[in-house]
Amino acid sequence: MKYFAQLVAELDATTKTNEKIAALVRYLQSAPPEDAALAVHLLNGNRPKRAVATAKLHAFAARAAGLAPWLFAESYDAVGDLAETIALVVQANAVAPQVQANQVAPTNAREVAGNIAHASLAQWLQITIPELARLAQLAALPTADALPTIPEDALYLAISNHWFSLDYYECLVFNKLITGGFRVGVSAGLVQRALGQVAGLDAKIIATRLAGKWQPTAENYLKLVAAGAGEKDISQPYPFFLAHPIAGEPESLGECHHWQAEWKWDGIRCQLVKRAGQVFLWSRGEELITPQFPELAAAASTLPDVVLDGEILVQLENSIGTFADLQRRLGRKAPAKKILSELPCIFMAYDLLELAQQDLRAEPLSARRAALHRTIHGIPNNTVLQVSDIVRAPSWATLRQARNESRARGAEGLMLKRLDAPYGQGRTVGTKGPDWIKWKIDPLTLDCVLMYAQRGHGKRANLYTDYTFGVWNAVRSEEPRLLVTFAKAYSGLSDAEIAEVDAFIRKNTLEKFGPVRTVTPQLVFELAFEGIQKSNRHKSGVAVRFPRMLRLRRDKKAEEADSLESVMALLSAAHSN
Repeated sequence: MKYFAQLVAELDATTKTNEKIAALVRYLQSAPPEDAALAVHLLNGNRPKRAVATAKLHAFAARAAGLAPWLFAESYDAVGDLAETIALVVQANAVAPQVQANQVAPTNAREVAGNIAHASLAQWLQITIPELARLAQLAALPTADALPTIPEDALYLAISNHWFSLDYYECLVFNKLITGGFRVGVSAGLVQRALGQVAGLDAKIIATRLAGKWQPTAENYLKLVAAGAGEKDISQPYPFFLAHPIAGEPESLGECHHWQAEWKWDGIRCQLVKRAGQVFLWSRGEELITPQFPELAAAASTLPDVVLDGEILVQLENSIGTFADLQRRLGRKAPAKKILSELPCIFMAYDLLELAQQDLRAEPLSARRAALHRTIHGIPNNTVLQVSDIVRAPSWATLRQARNESRARGAEGLMLKRLDAPYGQGRTVGTKGPDWIKWKIDPLTLDCVLMYAQRGHGKRANLYTDYTFGVWNAVRSEEPRLLVTFAKAYSGLSDAEIAEVDAFIRKNTLEKFGPVRTVTPQLVFELAFEGIQKSNRHKSGVAVRFPRMLRLRRDKKAEEADSLESVMALLSAAHSN
């Protein structure tokens, strides 16, 4: 644990890629396999479950630091990160715990805390944290007469023993682990590059081995960095290839006929893996989602062994459903017949990565697409597995006209793919520039009034950066004009604009509700969003997708902002076809 905390400190101390990779290589070369495996797992974005409730940690940290609860709350408000706040206040104001004779401490956790300098990362994750989670569950129960102590005191004793035995970075990492909020400033790509240097392998090979549900065991880590390919998990997908947003006009990409254009649908990116008679569906977040879409798994059972890249979409009678429709299908491990019949799904395939155990990713897109058509169209009576349509146009001008039809089709725009390009991984750039480009349609926009504000997190913890916006309920003079909450947004402003809005909020606060401030309805912002949908859960009657701030409308007064009538007109226009 000590050495892992040192790694986190080194990663936190630099923004230079080579220095981060060097720190990772040093750690991985010296750590035992079981610790290296867990470190890779954590640094790839996998977080342990929260072991202790946030409210308890607030109370315990204030107690350990000898602070009044309100003072700890103010400290947390200023820092913006719970793990960091606890590490700071405990290190600065530690009050040694007083252990009473009748208090019970967790056996395993006490043993680890007693020899904290030598505890491994594996001990922390496999012994200490599960033990703390068990104690937290006990502390939530009513005290029984048979118990010799109050379990919550035992939980406090176990956690505070760790706090008092750790230096700052060790304490910070421990807190991040038990809160389930472990994040470090390093990308999965950097971890893969470091592993590649340790193993003497291309980072692409490491990425492929890590794809899917890689389990962080010592045995799997040794296989990960082994020179030989080893046994392949039949369920394993490939790393996803990602697109770059278009920069400038499409004419800068060269001749139009060198590119393939497809509709960009708003669904769930997915790889369909069929090997050895078994079907696996993987989301882009590397979550196995096969049980959620039984109709896709059943249709794929007729395929030869393949790996397909595509999109899961809801197929309505005459159109592709919205993402809101698809959300109703998500998270259901065993969807009922009713939801299956109301919201049937299809797999829209747009690439073929493997066929009959042969990796096709190095082949040009044109060859992969031809093989994809032969594979899918060879399935009799198939309506569930489809191939994405190619939008054919002789020039960029005619393709631009086709793109303008996107919203009417329920699409977000076009995907442009270089016909001679291989299937890469991540947002890699080919020798000629990006091989996959998303050419999205212009967003929908409305002018809205700032109503509420809340402080941000991390480096923005001292600034009000999270905003709630409203629109007017009516424009007719005979009706009282009131603001109705419409959307929340926190991105899109420059640092200078954030400072300007923050100063306004502090000077124009009307009320406070915990961390939220109600502000004078004066500032108008132009909000952009990708889609708009009816919603009974929102006061405005609609929900919007990916809202962000385009600009601060200094030229508009609050009374000139849009109304619900504007919202409904936009909704009607967006879904008129």
